[in-house]
Amino acid sequence: MKDTLETNLPEENGNVEEAMTPETAPEAVTEETPATPEATGDETREAGEEPDNADAVPAESKLSKDEILEKLTELVAASAESARSEIEALKQAYYKLRRNETEELKKTFLADGGEEKDFQAPADATEDKLKELLAIYKEKRAALLAEEEKKKAANYATKLTLIDKLKALTESQDDFNKLYNEFKDLQQEWKDTGDVPAEHVNELWRNYQQYTERFYDIIKINNQFRDYDFKKNLELKNTLCEAVEKLDAEPDVVSAFHQLQKLHQQWREIGPVAKELREELWLRFKTASTAINKKHQEHFEKIKAKEQENLVAKTAICEEIEQIDFSKLNTFKDWEEKNKEVIGLQEKWKTIGFAPKKANVKIFERFRAACDVYFNKKSEFYKSISETRDKNLDLKRSLCELAEALIDSTDWKEATEQFIALQKEWKTVGSVARKHSDAIWKRFISACDYFFEQKNKNNASQKSVEHENLAAKKALIEKINALDNEEDPDEAFAQLKEYMSEWNTVGYVPFKEKDKIYKQYHEAVDAQYDRLKIDRSERKMQTFRSNLTDMSDKSKNKVYNERDRLMRQYERMKNELNTYENNIGFLSVSSKGGSGLLKEMNRKIEKLKEDMELTVKKIDAIDETLE
Repeated sequence: MKDTLETNLPEENGNVEEAMTPETAPEAVTEETPATPEATGDETREAGEEPDNADAVPAESKLSKDEILEKLTELVAASAESARSEIEALKQAYYKLRRNETEELKKTFLADGGEEKDFQAPADATEDKLKELLAIYKEKRAALLAEEEKKKAANYATKLTLIDKLKALTESQDDFNKLYNEFKDLQQEWKDTGDVPAEHVNELWRNYQQYTERFYDIIKINNQFRDYDFKKNLELKNTLCEAVEKLDAEPDVVSAFHQLQKLHQQWREIGPVAKELREELWLRFKTASTAINKKHQEHFEKIKAKEQENLVAKTAICEEIEQIDFSKLNTFKDWEEKNKEVIGLQEKWKTIGFAPKKANVKIFERFRAACDVYFNKKSEFYKSISETRDKNLDLKRSLCELAEALIDSTDWKEATEQFIALQKEWKTVGSVARKHSDAIWKRFISACDYFFEQKNKNNASQKSVEHENLAAKKALIEKINALDNEEDPDEAFAQLKEYMSEWNTVGYVPFKEKDKIYKQYHEAVDAQYDRLKIDRSERKMQTFRSNLTDMSDKSKNKVYNERDRLMRQYERMKNELNTYENNIGFLSVSSKGGSGLLKEMNRKIEKLKEDMELTVKKIDAIDETLE
């Protein structure tokens, strides 16, 4: 790719007539430069490979996969050159749809109870069709480029012939008017002839300029025509100088560089000016061009430097993941903390731009391999834990069977001791899979609760106390309702909390009255909450404390089990929060419906955070009770 426009000043020594002048100097020399964005397109990818910028949202993103394939079929049948950019956009749109479908299938798979490690994206026949079409296009484009090279070779032969004709004109003794007309025809034919191979550009142009100069300078051309041409060429070249000078203010240096190339091509096509003006005019044009070339070169040097920085940053991430010591990851907590670090490194990777082209693919493959090793090790750990949980499930089922065999026992003392022993043994058994946890616990605790409820019913001495408790709780409900007359909200809320604390100290009431009195109590409390405008979180916390006291009076085991349930609930919400925060990066507000989805996702995240905060408060309240 042309990166600079090198120019040659007139020779300082030698025959003035034969010296290289600004008019005959080659005005552009090709040179290898850093690849521009136009030169680093997807033609370097294999057909069907998903582009790095697949998350971009082109106009074609509104099409379905079938519509994309239909459109792509039409374009592949058309001109390989004119369809190039649109084919690339269609390819990006297809792979975005393909990725979104895979993500949806994965979500459904996980929602149905599947494990993430077991998910495999199904094959898609349309992808094979896409690759076939892209391969056809690649072949057509290669043929087109080959044809262009043939045309350049033919153009080169044509221009050599034109130079020979131009040389013959400089040596002819025919009538000047005839020679002049032939000369103008040759100039026009030269302009009309297309590009030639890059290796012949400068030499060809020097020869052309040499004989053009010789025609004007050696042949005694009619001064009137000569002066007219010089004047016209001067006006045109001054206009080009002004155009190049204006490019210095162009903010897009790449665009400015490409515009400069076109202006240089126009300069070459304009004939010479008066000798005394040639060097000055060429110096002006060259100086303005040099400024644009310098900016262009600096631009790509900055890109190269940034890409090198990105490579260093990505290499550091790879090394950090590769150096993980798996021998120290022995618990769920260890893996959870390490998982946060790895996910954080993956997120950091996404924020880093491209590495140098020759290293970009290799560093990504290294990163992906390091991540694969980590997640495979994690899967192995969780698989081993799963086997242990299966054994724990069998042990807990045995304890459930023993508890269920005791529920109808009337030997209250002996059965109570046995139930307590079973509950202690239950605590020594480790956790089971989440999908079985609630069910097996409910089975066990239901047997325990049934037995102790039967035992309480047979305790006749408790009846009178229960009726006294019922009267006390009714009195408290009346006091709570009477708070409507309290004018100071803070004092009313403080008094309400005292009544609620007092309620928690009152013992059991008759079983048949239990639900009724509890409902009246909560209706009275809720009415005061509404009147005092207590927020939802505070209400739930106060209600939980009330239930916790009641639970603690009945059985410490219930308190422990409630704490376990809350811990599992907290972990579940934390995982959901991580999932939402990871997925929110894939949403784009520029896509159709993206803004609404983003708002809904943020709402869910805030709701999860509130629920997690309330859950932590509940766990702290349980810990205070247990202490």
